[in-house]
Amino acid sequence: MSDKEEKNPFEEMQKQFQEMLRNQGASSFFSQPPPTPGSGAGNEPPTEEKTSEKQREILKRIRDFNLKPREVKDYLDRFVIRQDDAKKVLSVAICDHYNHVRQCLENPDLTEREYAKQNILLLGPTGVGKTYLMRCIARLIGVPFVKADATKFSETGYVGHDVEDLVRDLVKAADGNVDLAEYGIIYIDEIDKIAGQAGAGARDVSGRGVQINLLKLMEESEVNRNSQTDIMGQMQAMMEMQRGGRAGKRTINTRHILFIVSGAFGTLGENVKKRMESGKIGFAQPGGAADRAPTEYLAHAETSDFIDYGFEPEFVGRLPVRISCSPLTRGDLEQILSQSEGSILEQYRTDFRGFGIECDIGGDAIAEIAARADSEKTGARGLMTVLEKIFRNFKYELPSTSIKKFVLDGRAVREPESALRELLQDNQSSQKKLLRDEIERFAGRFYTEHGMELVFADDAVHHLVEESLQTDKTIRALCENRFRDFQHGLKLIARNTGQTRFNIGAETARNPDRELSRWVLQSYRRSGGSEDSEKE
Repeated sequence: MSDKEEKNPFEEMQKQFQEMLRNQGASSFFSQPPPTPGSGAGNEPPTEEKTSEKQREILKRIRDFNLKPREVKDYLDRFVIRQDDAKKVLSVAICDHYNHVRQCLENPDLTEREYAKQNILLLGPTGVGKTYLMRCIARLIGVPFVKADATKFSETGYVGHDVEDLVRDLVKAADGNVDLAEYGIIYIDEIDKIAGQAGAGARDVSGRGVQINLLKLMEESEVNRNSQTDIMGQMQAMMEMQRGGRAGKRTINTRHILFIVSGAFGTLGENVKKRMESGKIGFAQPGGAADRAPTEYLAHAETSDFIDYGFEPEFVGRLPVRISCSPLTRGDLEQILSQSEGSILEQYRTDFRGFGIECDIGGDAIAEIAARADSEKTGARGLMTVLEKIFRNFKYELPSTSIKKFVLDGRAVREPESALRELLQDNQSSQKKLLRDEIERFAGRFYTEHGMELVFADDAVHHLVEESLQTDKTIRALCENRFRDFQHGLKLIARNTGQTRFNIGAETARNPDRELSRWVLQSYRRSGGSEDSEKE
């Protein structure tokens, strides 16, 4: 590096920090290799104070794991519509994995035996519930759960680091408890985006590198709790050691961490379809194989198909459990809205309840929402896109009205703006009363702050209410802006005449500054100071 080139401030800070530790005789903290599994060095269990009651309960559930595959599927059925085959395979794989964990905890000798971990590969189009399935499973078991997109690794690196940071994120999800993190679930989406492009002459180097780096984690490896670039984490660990306490585990073992990867694999279905139909005759008849969508062939994908797609053979081999999720139909979307415990509709109902408003959604509205979401071609994600468009102005307008309940029908889904206007018009009389009450509250605040009583006449109230409705401004904002400096003139009047009660008519509401100036002049005349005041 030339003298003219600027030095990297981060590297300089790291060098200074390591030099400081060497001067204190503590540099071995960085240079010491990670302990081997089972050696016990630097892997003392966390102290009782660092393990919360909730963490102890989760660890106990893992040690006593006794769920059956049917019980896991029954739980998933409450939240995820369809995907029955996927739920069955997932339930078996999850039970096998955590039964093995339980047996290893009961008999540590089992950890020395060879065991093929049942890491999972999920295939299927976007919005069919792949991520939701895994979140539900993690919630059922209670283990820490981390999700990331594979594209972040291949493009810029996950938060500027590497795939090992996923394991460190599990520790964060476990509130710093490494023991609990070592039984967590790591879910990596969009894994198909890091496959090399077949026939392109060369594989994508970054994607291949991510696959190779994941290989070590998916089997068994030790990951340093603090990365080499995490200076703050290293400093914290050093301070704990210097205070005489335990720094806790310095490494995280991935032996019992379950890895799930998923992707849409858009062109893989087409490749499988060509392979299966090659050499066949008569598949082009109506209703035959030629009419089937490529996604329907994902369930028949073999290891050779994934390798041809651009995955390393070793990487595919670490994913023995392969599950294909089916696209969602319009009927499935209706079921998600009406039957799933995790329905997005409940989220919107909760949003309205936060403003004291009940939202009743009819069956015809649900059918219309599902039809519109189906046309989005993004699976269940299309539901939120449609609902956001429908409820956008309802959420904006209704909290400022007196409306406490409304019904959403099929027509309101098709014409939300018209339905909202009609709802507001039907509620106009009660809305005006609400606005009148807001004017009284403004007068009360004005009296509390300035000691001056404002009495609004009916014609003034009518004018302010109509202006509020026409300008789409709240009464509070309208009054505070219109009477912003009103108190200064009123205090002059009070000083001249002792008057502290003022009647506000329509003319004053329309032009308060002009009326206030007139009142001030009149107060000077009544107090005998009109000539001097006019001269000034």
